[in-house]
Amino acid sequence: MKLRIGSRGSQLALWQANHIAKLLETEGHTVEIEIIKTTGDRQQEISFAAVGSKGMFTKEIEEALAEGRVDLAVHSLKDLPTELPALFTLAATPRRVDPRDALVSVDYKALTELPVGAKVGTSSQRRRAQLKALRPDLDAIEFRGNVDTRLRKLAEGQVAAIFLASAGLDRLGHTDWIRQRLSPREFCPAAGQGALGIETRKDDATTIEALSFLDHAATRFAVTAERAALSALGGGCQVPIGIHCREAEDGAWEIFGIVADPATGKAVRVRLTAAFEGVDPVKLGEVTAQKLFDEGAGALLACTATEPQK
Repeated sequence: MKLRIGSRGSQLALWQANHIAKLLETEGHTVEIEIIKTTGDRQQEISFAAVGSKGMFTKEIEEALAEGRVDLAVHSLKDLPTELPALFTLAATPRRVDPRDALVSVDYKALTELPVGAKVGTSSQRRRAQLKALRPDLDAIEFRGNVDTRLRKLAEGQVAAIFLASAGLDRLGHTDWIRQRLSPREFCPAAGQGALGIETRKDDATTIEALSFLDHAATRFAVTAERAALSALGGGCQVPIGIHCREAEDGAWEIFGIVADPATGKAVRVRLTAAFEGVDPVKLGEVTAQKLFDEGAGALLACTATEPQK
């Protein structure tokens, strides 16, 4: 079967698309990759908050999917909106890799070692908010660009450290830059971080069947719970919300959630556990969101929605 993959043109996006292409080729399929430039790629010098995050890395790819120019799209799942247009479905979620955020620095080995007033680069409101909660003395500045661009800016000394996803650094072979992988308990990842999402047209049963071997059940459960929580909170990929679900050491599901204000660092955190068997991931996510609301998350979300972002 001939399959056409739609992908962004960044080095990481192409690594991900080629990774899926190779897996499909082992099953006997012929695969082509079409590079599609998205809104988020075109507007590199504008902050995510100013652009508006909903679909900024997916809209143009979905248009190509709808028009039949491609058969599937490979996304970083954290960039994929929680509510897909009616035409599309999340056909497969391959096994997730390291979901943790990484502190990347030339001179400092840990977040606690950064000097007072040090500049830390991040384009993420979620990371900015959690940094403010943990180290209010640090100066978080807007820092966009692909992975190599951000690493170059760091090496030039524009900032003392940056945050990047461990998964992307691992995939691109840049692990030598990582100084600290931050525990989800203290620094909660974005919903879906470390996972890929493969999107298809909902009525394309042939392609969906061809992709079925890629779907990893535990990853599907965890990211479904995370995305359900994010949806219930009314969030997208660029809001100060962290949600992470994983298998605990005792075999139960464990889910963390945080909502924080990037301006003040005020944060609400919850942790829930659920039996490994017989649990609905959507319900688990919704309960997590409700617990966050019960602890005061609504006021924090209202504050970050109305205040202009720096």
